[in-house]
Order: sequence, then structure tokens, then C-alpha cells
Amino acid sequence: MSDYKSLLLEDQDGVLIVTINRPEALNALNNDVFVNLQILFAEDLPKRTDLKGVVITGAGEKAFVAGADIKEFLSLPSDTGGFDLSKRGHEVFFMIEQFHKLVIAAVNGFALGGGCELAMACHMRIAGAKARFGQPEVNLGLIPGYGGTQRLPKLIGRGRAMEYTLTGDMISADEAYRIGLANHVVEAGEEVNKAVEIIQKIATKAPLAVAKSIDAINASEDESINGYHVEVNAFKQLTLSEDFKEGAAAFIEKRKANFKGK
Repeated sequence: MSDYKSLLLEDQDGVLIVTINRPEALNALNNDVFVNLQILFAEDLPKRTDLKGVVITGAGEKAFVAGADIKEFLSLPSDTGGFDLSKRGHEVFFMIEQFHKLVIAAVNGFALGGGCELAMACHMRIAGAKARFGQPEVNLGLIPGYGGTQRLPKLIGRGRAMEYTLTGDMISADEAYRIGLANHVVEAGEEVNKAVEIIQKIATKAPLAVAKSIDAINASEDESINGYHVEVNAFKQLTLSEDFKEGAAAFIEKRKANFKGK
């Protein structure tokens, strides 16, 4: 594993807990965080054969990620700085969204601006009772720049996304669950435990089927490809896998399947 300046890594029986570690700045996203996340998801994690899934959370009790580091915004080059900053955020969050293992955001506090966008790039979101989501960029004269205008409508609907983006209002944990932004709401401090529980459950399923499911569901939101074709091809490939043969045999023999990811 590489050395990470802004991340803390902890392995819990194959589940990697990734903690964004800038509590003095409420874990705001800066260049170091983006560089660390990019190296983690592009270089280090793909090498791990024992990885069951990833949980992303924030250090301290106040914030998951309270936003982006606005001080860096103010020092951007005037011509291409904004474009490059947004594009880099998109690229890193796409890596997370398209990762072949489950990635869950354990939202333990404020998930605002870039923090909300990071949580939405994860495959699921577990909200602690103190969690607060929001896209308050309009208060700074900006719009969400790391995919928020695209992912939020898909999760909660166009009308609600329009309201929360244009007002900048925060969304409580209970409201996030009600409108589909959060998968579960748990007591404060239990976010990571719930996320690990879900990943450990999914780790008992066929690894190839899990990865293909992530690919196919992601394809449903990509207008450049036909998601139905992705599903058909994935289904075909899985019918030829050893895991399918094992799963079918286990079903018929009424025993637990022993999947090997082949």
C-alpha cells in the first residue's frame, strides 16, 4: 500500500475502512485528498485479491466531508482552473462509482457540497442520526462541480434535486432515507458497523455476479451505452462461469455454495 497523507486505512477482515483524515478542516476535500483517493482506487485496491468491499467515512464526529476546500478555489488559474478542478473531481468519483467491489459511504456528520457528491458516488449510503446532506454551492455563487447535478436527480428525483440544489437547504438523515438518498439510518457512531455488516453479507455471494451487477446497474445511468445489452452480455458470461455451476449445484443439493470468483 502507498503512503496516504490525508487518509487512514484500516482492514476489518477484508473490508477496508477509508477515513478521510482532515478533522481540523471538517475533512474538506483538497488536492491531497483527491490524489490519495485516485491512487487508492486506481492503483492499490485493484491489486488486492482478498478485498470484500470499501467503507468511506470521515474523521471525528462532526463531519463526513463538509465540502471542498474553498481556499484552493480562490487560487485557481483564471482561464482553465475551474474546468480542470471539476474534471478531476469527476474522474476520481467515477473511479469510485465504477469500482468492481461494493463501496459504501458511512456518513457520520456533515456531507455537504463535495462531501455529498462523494457520498453519492459510492454505491450505498449509511446515514448516522446526526448526518446532514446538502448541495449549498449556490451560496458561494457556484453549482455542484463533482457530479452533484447529475447524481442527485437520479437518486431523489428531478423536482426534489432542483429544490435542494437551488435553495442550498440541508437534508436530515431521516429525510435522506425517506427520499432515497440514504439506504439506512442508524444511531450515531454505528455507521461504519452497519456498512461492514452489509459488505460481509454481500461477500458471501458470487464475486463475479456482484461485480457484473455493479456494472449493469451503473450502465442504466450511462446514456452512451445500452444498459440492456450490458445486462444480456453479463448474464451470458456468468452462465459460463464456475460460480454459476457451483451455485446451481448448491441450490439443487440444498447446501451452501462455495464460490471462488471463477
